Parts: sequence; C-alpha cells; structure tokens
Amino acid sequence: MEKNFEALIASYIENKVGISEHFLSDELANNLKQNLFSLNKQSFLKEAGTGNSEAVAYDSAVRSDSIYWLDKKHNNEFENEFFKQIEDFIRYLNQSCYTGITGYEFHYSLYEKGDFYLRHFDQFQNNSSRKFSMISYLNSNWQPEDGGELMIHQDNNNQKISPVQGKTVFFKSDELLHEVLLTNTTRMSITGWLKCD
Repeated sequence: MEKNFEALIASYIENKVGISEHFLSDELANNLKQNLFSLNKQSFLKEAGTGNSEAVAYDSAVRSDSIYWLDKKHNNEFENEFFKQIEDFIRYLNQSCYTGITGYEFHYSLYEKGDFYLRHFDQFQNNSSRKFSMISYLNSNWQPEDGGELMIHQDNNNQKISPVQGKTVFFKSDELLHEVLLTNTTRMSITGWLKCD
C-alpha cells in the first residue's frame, strides 16, 4: 500500500491534488459498492445537506446526492477494512509529512442520473477541523459520456477528474474550490475528511 500512499502524497505536493489510481482494490471497491446498494435498497441513504450539525441546510439546487455515514459501530467487515486502510494512510502521512491528523469521517455518496453538487469548499466557516478531503470512487464501468466528474478549480489550471473505481483523490479541505458535474448515470463514492480535532 505504501506505493499508493506515495502516489497520493507526491501528486498532492506537485499539483495540490493527490491522485492514486488504485488506492482501493477491485475486491474492496466491489464489496463496498454492494454494501452501498444494500443500504440504499433499505432506504438508509438520506438527502445530503450543506453545512454541519450546527447549521445544516438542504437545497437540491445546490446539492442533490444522498449519503450514509460510515461508522465502526456498524461492524461491517468491508467498511472496517476501508477504515484500516485509511488509518494506515494517516499513520504514513503523519510520519512522512508531520500533518498531525488525529481523526477522520467518511460517508457513502450516491448520485443518480441528473444529480450534481455546485462549487464549494469542504471546510466549515464555524469549524476548521477538516484538514484534507478524500474521495474514493466505486464506478467500475465509468465512461466519459457518463459525466459526474470532479471538477477542481485552480487559477488557470482547472482539473476534471473521472470517478473511476479504485481511484482516490486527496486535497486540502480549505484550499480548493470544487464541484461534482452533472451525472448521466449512477455515480458512487466514499467521501470524507482527515481531521485535527
């Protein structure tokens, strides 16, 4: 896994956007995807809002995906495998880059056809604990015409990232304005943040 960890860190240092094409194995990505499908079938996914628990807003003109928070208390073997990988990455990141990350939070994110998320930063105005954003994709047969790319806005260097299964993207939560472009098919990911609480 260190090769994938290094890929994230090296590309982040070079371009402020870390990308590892195979951060998640196909086996883990497929198991997480099946878990997401099962949760959605049971109506556990809920409308996503903007803001945090102190000031949350729901506006489908800004964001139209649905989410489900991952939690070790669920004792799901595949979510726990994902958590272990994240914890290994945090340990590697802290040792190599002295980032001081102390925690994390992640949720499943499901975009159906026609869904999107307009430009935004990931850090709250009333809480600066989110330091790095991470998105891991679960879309095995993604094609360019499917849409749903992550668009990251930088001065004279906008970057459009395809949500291909196994790929993980990593960037500072308060630094880069980004959006999820209109998707033309079902689009799945695990999205979250590395935190200093």
